[in-house]
Amino acid sequence: MGRHSLPDDYAAAGGGDRPPRRRRTVVIATVLVLAVAGGAAIAVQGGLLSFSKSCEDSAVHLSMVTSPDIAPAVRAVADRARKDEVRSDGRCLDVNVVARDSYKVADALASGTRAPDYQIWLPDSDLWLSRAKGDGDAIPITPGDSIASSPVTLAMVPTAAKSLGWPRKTYSWAELTGAAMESDKVRLGAADPARSATGLLALSSIGASAGKQGGDSDTRVAATAKLLAQRMSDGDTQVVATLPQDGSGAEEGNPARNQAVLLSEQAAFAHNAESTGDGKVDLFYPKDGTPLLDYPFTLVDEQKQSTDESRAALRFMTLLSEDSSLRTLQEHGFRTTDGSADEKVVAAAGGEKPQPYAERQPPPPSDEALQETLGMWTITVQSARLTTVVDASGSMATIVPGRNQSRMDVTKASLIQALNQFTPNDEIGLWEFATTLDGDKDYRRLVPTSRLGDAEKGGGTHREKLAAAFAALQPVPDGATGLYDTILASYKEAQRTYVKGKFNAVVILTDGSNQDERSISRSALIDELKAIADPDRPVPLLAIAVGPEADREEVDQIAQVTGGGGYQVNDPAEIQAVILQAVMTAGQNGRTAE
Repeated sequence: MGRHSLPDDYAAAGGGDRPPRRRRTVVIATVLVLAVAGGAAIAVQGGLLSFSKSCEDSAVHLSMVTSPDIAPAVRAVADRARKDEVRSDGRCLDVNVVARDSYKVADALASGTRAPDYQIWLPDSDLWLSRAKGDGDAIPITPGDSIASSPVTLAMVPTAAKSLGWPRKTYSWAELTGAAMESDKVRLGAADPARSATGLLALSSIGASAGKQGGDSDTRVAATAKLLAQRMSDGDTQVVATLPQDGSGAEEGNPARNQAVLLSEQAAFAHNAESTGDGKVDLFYPKDGTPLLDYPFTLVDEQKQSTDESRAALRFMTLLSEDSSLRTLQEHGFRTTDGSADEKVVAAAGGEKPQPYAERQPPPPSDEALQETLGMWTITVQSARLTTVVDASGSMATIVPGRNQSRMDVTKASLIQALNQFTPNDEIGLWEFATTLDGDKDYRRLVPTSRLGDAEKGGGTHREKLAAAFAALQPVPDGATGLYDTILASYKEAQRTYVKGKFNAVVILTDGSNQDERSISRSALIDELKAIADPDRPVPLLAIAVGPEADREEVDQIAQVTGGGGYQVNDPAEIQAVILQAVMTAGQNGRTAE
């Protein structure tokens, strides 16, 4: 918040014996400074100001947007605060709580195009905070403390759980989803990881777990994602609705209902409270750890809030940590902020020993791991058709600092690694470019864009042929960067061969700016791309500037005309993660536009 003193009652707000709350890098309470005149501040802290005004005349009105699952509990706290005339600096708190999907709020804040009509945001996970920060034009947010938590689990109707040995048998994430996939008695569903923190955290855990198993883990995870995509729901509310309410949907003959879903413990708690008999679910808690939804209390555009508003928001945050509020959260199926298990909550949600529901949780996945998981999900759910265009100019022979390899060598290795993230249904081709590479042309097509799983003449698959072509790339001695003509030619070819129903894109990697004086100019290139771009047949250009000499701003300006974007990597080893991020971002933008 950055400019205000603590509101009254803050010091005494959190009485009672409770576990220590998780702290954030940016915690609202620790960045407060005095901005109120000294005498007035002393009067407030000493309780000398008159509280005789009625709440109707003095109330501070706040609007709070929360994740739908926690909205009823927070609304109950807000209602009690209103009834009890809880005050901040002598003024009553009036907090209006509105339920709204976290991904929708994050995307709206990231776009920065519309001033928010709320001062407080409570998403279900801090992963949305990174998404909300966007690329620079986002509405600013100030994260505070977590107020509750709920572990991500796998919920099953009793017949399905019994078939997998619940509750005695325990599994890792990879073992559990593998067993569910192999069983013809378990229909497994999930919420879209691009729209659900539960879905994304579970899929990231599955990937990490599969990696520990060794072998072809990427393929196994992609297969799991493909299966989940077949029974995917838009969000958490929708995936809960696919579970049976009274046992009727648990029968094998009803394909419309899922028998197992990736679900938070709290969502299972709420479902079981409304269900009977076989309509209730049992919970598997994977032994390699259940990630937590953590519900971070967040101020929105705090600099534009009045002193009274921001101080009242802080007062409400502390109120949510008081014992009475913690009891309310527990009554709605939530855990405390450190993830400590309450036996009554766990039992009502469907947990039972020896399922390891009380084990210490693993560290949360990194932003990079989540981005990679989202990228994998995007290209798995919607098959990709990518034209990969690689700079083969002489500067690609430059040695990467700290490595005994050239930019080209590291780029090739990263491309081969990225290839493992794509499924047999994805289509990928390869071009290379440098000045006068093919007569007067600055570009050359090396491998046509085809399905990775297709057989090639002479044996092997298209994936194997493409991997060999990546490995064979070499810098052209004295070759310069013929960027502009290459962009236009590859873009036109991708448009000409556009395949409906797939994510079509051109991925271009370059370590420099255009050096071909005979080529089309940048302004003419942009005008041409604007003229031929077709919103009904979108082909975003994903331009990756490799190395410090590359101009990200230039390629970004060109790429944005097509609905794509520019990215910068100083180490070519980062290319794999950036490709997945670029695909995910462009794919999500395309989905939003639809």
